[in-house]
Amino acid sequence: MVEVENTPKAIGLFMSEKRLHIAICNYIKDAYPKVLFTSESSGIRVPMNQARELKKMRSCAGLPDLMILEPRKSYYGLFLEIKKEGTTIFKRDGDIRKDEHLQEQEEILHKLKQKGYFAEFVVGYEEAKSIIDFYLS
Repeated sequence: MVEVENTPKAIGLFMSEKRLHIAICNYIKDAYPKVLFTSESSGIRVPMNQARELKKMRSCAGLPDLMILEPRKSYYGLFLEIKKEGTTIFKRDGDIRKDEHLQEQEEILHKLKQKGYFAEFVVGYEEAKSIIDFYLS
């Protein structure tokens, strides 16, 4: 298990998405110890045979990275697609960038919203922390 500090130095611009994700999970554990959450495993690098097995255990590609399994504010749960600092998701006009992976993720987030979940992209630690705090407060 990779230990990550929740400090400005540790959560800087050059932090990998994996380390960012771990820092966010550590924040939830510290700030909200009774909250149930889990992470989607598709972003973890595993041998090809394990990746094929894991794929068989998911309904589809593009599932959000973080799932907080707590109903709040008329939502059934919170789903976050985590992007590292500096990632551009939307164009200036508000449309999603022409990136097949981002578009697939946006489609899943939209479906989750239609089903009554709070589902968003987050870029960086502070944005993730802000949305988590808003949702769980």
